[in-house]
Amino acid sequence: MTEVTLSPAAPSTTSEQAIAQERRLVTEIPGPRSRELHERRKAVVPPGVHSVLPVYIDRAHDSIVVDVDGNHIIDVCGGIGVTTIGHTDDAVIQAAREQLGKVTHTLFTMTPYEPYVQVAEHLAQAIAGGEGYTTLLMNSGAEAVENGVKIARKYTGRPGVAVLEHAYHGRTMLTSTMNFKAAPYALGYGPRASDVYKAPNSYPLHDGLSGAEAAKRTINYLEKVAGAEDLACLVVEPIQGEGGFIVPADGYLPALAEWCRANGIVFIADEVQAGMARTGTMFSIEQFGVVPDIVLSAKGIAGGLPLAGITGRAEIMAKSQPGGLGGTFGGNPVSCAAAVAVFEQIKQRGLLAEAKRIEATFGAGLRELQEKYNVIAEVRGKGAMLAIEIVKPGTLEPAPEIVGRVIDEAAKRGVLLLSSGAYNQAIRFLPSLKMSDALIEDVLSVLDESFAEALG
Repeated sequence: MTEVTLSPAAPSTTSEQAIAQERRLVTEIPGPRSRELHERRKAVVPPGVHSVLPVYIDRAHDSIVVDVDGNHIIDVCGGIGVTTIGHTDDAVIQAAREQLGKVTHTLFTMTPYEPYVQVAEHLAQAIAGGEGYTTLLMNSGAEAVENGVKIARKYTGRPGVAVLEHAYHGRTMLTSTMNFKAAPYALGYGPRASDVYKAPNSYPLHDGLSGAEAAKRTINYLEKVAGAEDLACLVVEPIQGEGGFIVPADGYLPALAEWCRANGIVFIADEVQAGMARTGTMFSIEQFGVVPDIVLSAKGIAGGLPLAGITGRAEIMAKSQPGGLGGTFGGNPVSCAAAVAVFEQIKQRGLLAEAKRIEATFGAGLRELQEKYNVIAEVRGKGAMLAIEIVKPGTLEPAPEIVGRVIDEAAKRGVLLLSSGAYNQAIRFLPSLKMSDALIEDVLSVLDESFAEALG
């Protein structure tokens, strides 16, 4: 474990390379400057814009964020899956800088530019080897979901949208309706969107069903409650993100995809959190043997810049009339240039293999903690998308209070973690694909200390 001592803050530097990849605390967490900024924030930012940890970040590189007090904190959240290839990746920053010096905006639907086309080529290659898929670029995951549904409705002429329990799709009116949890995303913001149907999902730890059994339950529900002939699309997260990194039972997703094909329903894979190499394949749906009709991407696609993709079968995407798709900032040239660099870095640095390395090393350490602490009911996930579900001992009853204490204790020690799950019953891990084994070992050591203190 890295020794942590409190000492006077070091002078600030803007050099990314000067950020040592190690945990280092120079003040308590949060420090005095963070607390001062937080007080200023309260006067001008509404409380609905909540921050999990009121520590204000000054700079970052790879797996370390440095706050305004000079503390070096290990980021195991990656901007909730955004900085998959690391904070301020050199190639991404260089590509964005070069594009900033050329053109920052024209609007692709007015006067187009090459970086947009390049991103679309990369996405088509990643999904189907470059054949038969076209892409619309937007700004965020929620916009990707909104447009995926819009395109599916246009193609099928049907209104219905099917989603799964424990899903999370965004904070717009439609996507917050699609979410499993009403609070905090939809509560009090009504009316909600119509023609959205939430079906039981596959949750092996809790339902004990095989993939075939869980799929039959999902399909039966949708046929009875929604009616297959009224459904435009089924939107699924292959690995559910905010729902707790739930990995479905083998055979579940292929059975749903087959049912969709048989009934003319567009199968949409929401890869906003699990995509872009995080799970050891470019998109997590690959690991389940399914080729979706539409794939939604965002978060990690542009290395921290806002960008989202809706990539679908050409015949589906072609149904929308000219002018029916797009947006003022959708596919911004600077974000597109950064995204091209991300695709190149994933290939050149062998980051798919790095995701599998992280799964092996981090996963093994989490399973050791599971043996030590009986509140850890399950270690699950793929690649650098892992989670532990926390329960009351001897039960499968959620224990969010333990989750909260562990996260708070880890924060005090300089490790940034997040909860997830419908009941905040899981701790999720979204490390950069560049996180070293040494940093992983340090995180595991902090987790051990934090569990011991929280359960103390």
